[in-house]
Amino acid sequence: MQIRTPAWLLAAAILTASYSIAQTPLKPMAADAHPSFAVAAIKPHDPTSQRNGMGFGGDRVAIRNQSLARLIMFTYAIHPHQIVDAPEWAESLDYDIDATIDTPGSPNLAQQQEMLTKLLADRFQLKFHHEQRELPVYAIRIAKGEPRLKPAAPGESLDEDVRGNDAEPTVIFTNAAMNNLVLGMQFFLDRPVVDQTGLNGRYDFSIHFTKDETHSADPNAPPGIFTAVEEQLGLKFEPTKAPVDVLVIDHVEPPSAN
Repeated sequence: MQIRTPAWLLAAAILTASYSIAQTPLKPMAADAHPSFAVAAIKPHDPTSQRNGMGFGGDRVAIRNQSLARLIMFTYAIHPHQIVDAPEWAESLDYDIDATIDTPGSPNLAQQQEMLTKLLADRFQLKFHHEQRELPVYAIRIAKGEPRLKPAAPGESLDEDVRGNDAEPTVIFTNAAMNNLVLGMQFFLDRPVVDQTGLNGRYDFSIHFTKDETHSADPNAPPGIFTAVEEQLGLKFEPTKAPVDVLVIDHVEPPSAN
C-alpha cells in the first residue's frame, strides 16, 4: 500500500521520501472507532537507512527518522513555532517506530493522530497545557475581487493531496474548509497561519507554486506561494500578529523501553 501523505505533513518535510508498506488495503476504519497501537517498538533512527516518513498501511504503521517535535506537529496539527519549552533532544534525536493497530480497518487522519496522542503520553510521558500567545502570523484574507474557489459538490469527501516535486508542488484540496487550507499552507511558511477570510463554505481548489520564493531562474517555474495564493485562489497572506494556541510542554522523557 502506498503511503498517503496529508498535504500539510508533507509540507513540514516529515515525508521527504515516501515508501511502501506491503499490505492488502483494508476498508476504512469505523468513523466512531478510537484505535490504539497494540504493539509499538521505538528505536533510535538507523543512520544507514534512507527511509524518512510516516506510513499507515493496513493494520501496520511504519515511522522513520522522525523527531519528537515532528511527531507533535503531526499529532496536534500545529506549526513548530506553536511548540513551547521543548527540550533540545526533542528536535535533535530521531526515531524509527514500528507498530500494529488494535482496531480493524484503515484509520483516517484523526484516528492516526489519536493513536499517536496515546503513544506520546504513554511512551514519552508527554504532558502539556495550552495557552494563547500573540505570535507573528500570516493572516489569510480575501484579495481584491471574489475568491476563486469552486464550491464542493454534495457528498464529496474531504481530501488533501500533494503532487509534483518537492520544489514545485501542487496541493489539491477537495471538499475543504478554510481551516483545512490553514493547515495545508502553514507548514510551507515560516510562521503560523490564521484564517481571517470570513468564508464558511467547503470548496475544491488547488495551488501550484514554487516553494523557494527566490527560485525564478526558470521563466516557466510557477510563482512563489504568496503570489500563487493570490493569483490562483483570490486570497492573500498578510504578515501581522495575532493570538494563537500554543502547546506548552510541562514534562517529557525519552521513550520508554519496548
